[in-house]
This record gives sequence, C-alpha cells and structure tokens, in this order.
Amino acid sequence: MAVRVKNLSKTFVWIIVGLLLIGLMGFGATNFSGTVRTIGSVGDQNISVDAFARELQREMRAIQAQTGQPMTIADARSYGLDQSVVARLTQLAALDHEAEQLGLSVGDENLQREIVRIPAFQGIDGKFDRETYRFALEQANLNETVFEDDLRAESARTLVQSAIVSGVEMPDTMADTLTDYIAARRSFTWASLGEDSLSEPLPEPTEAELQAYYDENGAAFTLPETKKITYVLLTPADVLDDVAVDEDSVRRLYDERISEFSQPERRLVERLVYPNEEAASNALAQIEVGGATFESLVQDRGLELDDIDMGDVIASDLGDAADEVFSADVGDVVGPLPSDLGPALFRVNGKLDARTTTFEDVEDQLRDELAGDQARRQIEARAEPIEDILAGGATLEEAAEETELTIGTLQWTPDSAEGPAAYATFNEAAANVTSEDFPQIDFLDDGGIFALRLDETLPERPEPFDSARDKVAEAWRQDALVAALAARAEEFVATLNESGDFAETGLSFKVENGLTRTAYIDQTPADFMNQVFEMETGEYRVITGEAGVIIVRLEEVLPPADTADVRDLRQSLTTQLDQSLSQALFAAYARDAQLRARARIDQRSVEAVLGSFN
Repeated sequence: MAVRVKNLSKTFVWIIVGLLLIGLMGFGATNFSGTVRTIGSVGDQNISVDAFARELQREMRAIQAQTGQPMTIADARSYGLDQSVVARLTQLAALDHEAEQLGLSVGDENLQREIVRIPAFQGIDGKFDRETYRFALEQANLNETVFEDDLRAESARTLVQSAIVSGVEMPDTMADTLTDYIAARRSFTWASLGEDSLSEPLPEPTEAELQAYYDENGAAFTLPETKKITYVLLTPADVLDDVAVDEDSVRRLYDERISEFSQPERRLVERLVYPNEEAASNALAQIEVGGATFESLVQDRGLELDDIDMGDVIASDLGDAADEVFSADVGDVVGPLPSDLGPALFRVNGKLDARTTTFEDVEDQLRDELAGDQARRQIEARAEPIEDILAGGATLEEAAEETELTIGTLQWTPDSAEGPAAYATFNEAAANVTSEDFPQIDFLDDGGIFALRLDETLPERPEPFDSARDKVAEAWRQDALVAALAARAEEFVATLNESGDFAETGLSFKVENGLTRTAYIDQTPADFMNQVFEMETGEYRVITGEAGVIIVRLEEVLPPADTADVRDLRQSLTTQLDQSLSQALFAAYARDAQLRARARIDQRSVEAVLGSFN
C-alpha cells in the first residue's frame, strides 16, 4: 500500500531518470515546437505538453513490454492512459503549487547530492560523469535546467509528502481485533453420522412420492441448451479393412525401433567428482569408518543429490568405471574411479536387468501402428474429394450415400462425451456451429474426418419425469437420508445433554484442540469451522452437509496462540493498517490541494498533443 505513496518520493526520480530517460534513447522523445506549450495549469504551475507526451510514452512502453505487442495512440486512449496521465500530472502540479505556497525548497548542495547518486549518470568507474549526464539528458530531449528544476520540485514534493505520512499510526485496537479474528482458536468434539447410524433403513419411495418430489424441485431437473446435430464421420477404423500390411514392413519397423525392444543392463547411479584421487580416497575412507555418509559428503561440496544424479546408465556411459560400478550391490559406494570430470565416487541406487522384447511379442502392435498410419493417409487423400462434394451443394445425407462416410445424429451439449463427441475437435466445432454454417470437412484427433450440420437448438427445458426418474430417486433418497440423520442426531444430542459423554452414544468421535477458523477438516461441510466459531462453550450443534450430518460440542474458546507466527501476523496487520491510513490521508490532502489550486485542463491542447502521435 505504501508503494503508491512512495511513487511520489525519490523512487519517482529514479524511475524517470533510470528508465524513462535512457529508454527514450531508443524510443524517441517527442518535442512539441508548435504554438501549444501547456495542456493546463494548477495554481501557478503549468503542465507542459512535453511532460504530458513523455509520461504518456512511458506508460505505452510499459504496456508494450508486458504484452510484447506494439501500442498505438488509439490503443492508449481505449485503455484510458491519456486521462490517467493527465490526472497524475495534475496531482503533481498541485503538490508543486502547495510546496511553493509553503515556501519549501531544497538547496543547490542537496540537489547536487541527489544527481551524483543517480546510476544513470555514472561512468564505468561508478562515479558521476559529466559527459554521461549531459548525453543522457540530451537523448531524452531535456536540458540541464529543466531536469534540475524538475528534480528540485520533486524533492520539495517529497518534503510535503513526508510531513503528511510520517508518524501516522492506526489505533492498536484495529490490529488486535483483526488478529483475534484470524488467529482465535476453538477446541471441540465432533462425531459424524452416516446411514449406518439410523435405527432402521430408509424406506423405498413410492411413485407418488417421487412425482411429488419432482414437481416441488423441477428446477433441479432441467436439461441444458441442446443442439440437434447431423454429422458424417470417417475414422481410421472404418478403412482398416482396405489396408494391407506385409510382414517385411513390420519387420523393418521393429528393426528401426530396436532400441525400444532390446535394452542392455543398466544401473541407477550418482557420481560425486573430486579434484584429485587423494581427496576422493579420503572421502571414501570417511564413509567406511562411519565418520560420514554419502549425503553428507555431497552437502560438504555445496551440492544437492539432484546435481550428481546420472539417472539410469549403461556400461558404455561409465567408461573405465563400468566394471566396478556394475559389479557393486545396490547401496554400495565405490571409487575412486575415473570419469570424464575427474576422480569420482559412485553410488549404485538400483539395478535394471537387460530386457529384450521379441519380434513376435510386438508384431501385432507394430502391424496395428502401420495399418493405422496407412489408414490415416488414405483418409487424408479422400478428404479433398469429399470436401468438393459438399462444396458442390450436396447434403450430408447425399455425401454419405456417395462415399464411405458414416452418417448419424446427436443431441449435443457441452457435457456430451460419447460417439464423435469424444473428440475435442468435434466438440469445438459443435460448440461454434450455427444454423448459417455450411458443412465442411475437418480432421479429428486420430486422423479421421467429419462434417456436421446444426438442425435445431433446443433451449433449457424441464427434463420429463420418465427420463429423469433415476435422478429424482437419488435426490429424494439423499434428502430423506439427511433429514433422517438430522432427526437421529437430535436424539443423540438429547442423550449427550444428560450424560455429556460421547462414548455412551456409540458414535465414533474426534477431539480437536486449538484450531483456527481457517483449519480444514476432511469430510465436513465448507462452512463447518465458521459454524463452530459461532457456538458458545458447552453448546451442541447439528450441522448438515451433502455427505451426512455432524454433531459438534464446543469445549473451549481460546485466544490466539502466543507464537512467532501470530506476532508476525499482528505486526504485518499493524504495518498494513498504518500504510492504509497514511495513503488515505495523503490522497485526501493531495485532492484538497488540487481543489484549492483550481486545476484547469485545456482538453483541446490535450487533443492536439494526442493528434501529434498519429
């Protein structure tokens, strides 16, 4: 929150100089040399067209950097950047006027210290360089007098700002109240009731009860907007009978991918490299005498286990170290052994036996792959002639009669997932199709093709009772179960009010100690903890949810724990509240200064400046 306030402090200068001035070297600053000199005034402070143009350019460049897209002045106006810049410059001018009225200014010595500290004006030795200073201002189309006047004004504004925001503190009561709310704790006992808690099973509903439930809850049984679609489809499976794959082709594919089917013996290995063999030997000796572990040696080298993990390797990957590594057992550390990085210790984390899959084992799989590839190529070749048929005015029905296309109909909704709706491409086309569209060929994810036509769009409507009966029965049963469990829970509560002992209920219960309101307890309603925090000590409450019914007894109301986390929370809240108050005070002061200075903006001048960007 304080950042927005600080934008009117020295950070503003650094942004202006470090980013705007140097950035203008490549972007090009705008200098208006016509008769328009200002876009308005606030008190005795003028807002120059050059200042407006520079600030607007800075905003446009910032958005260009974020989006990676060029921004025109029309785009800037659509985003309201021009008005935002005018408002900001008006506020700054109002503060300049206020500082002048108060007689606030900084001396030349202080101004000099500010300038020499700005990195944009420093040479390669890190010290202020006069030529760099002159060149940077020249590239930004500023002269030294204008820049130094702006910097002097900014320093005066900073003095005004500091006088308003310094020492602002919110009452401790606010932070205490928020901390108490967030970190307060509750201890409670709770038990969950399921269907097995009922004294007798739920009865089966009658048809009359289901019909009545359907009539009372009709909105719950509404069909979504539905598109009646006619489609034609041709998939690779439809043309497999036309595809012949000879054994030689299958054998060639097997040979080409032999690395998948014949894998040599491998090891899972970590390698810790040392600068010389003596250092590696000393490290291994520490492991052997129990003075160190492999993990501690890795940490001593400033590494993580991920840094030294070689993954699964074959013998040829290890060179001269292969024999000893491959003869080691899992968990062994061997070495020092040579590696391409120097002497190393190797730890074996796993053994992977050689694996060979014979041609006969994968012949059918490879044959299907080749057949599928050929089928897709055949469909691709047939797609253009079918597209020509449709482009010639043929209907989907006529196209299906002339080709191998399969025709069908579908009542499509966004939840459809059967038949052609199992394909993402089909679903996208179905979602976007309108009655004005002509059918055209498109490809499915597996290489098949389809075309579709929208026949009718059905609006949202009640689902007939007959087709919704199973859903009605399930909903009726769920509601009846919750009602029965709630009634049963009240019986348990009556028992608890007398004995106070959850064990006597026969329910499985849990005791929670010192939980905050943000705690999560599995299989409880979303508002469970909120309801717990509404309770009084010793109170019982029956809480219902979709999964069942819960009985809760509040045992204890506890204040926030005296921990570092809670203290940090309170400090953070205090800081945020103080910053919010200081920001609000400064915003009110700046607004009042602007009203007292009688800001006047010439919109025609603003339009003239904006027009010069085109």
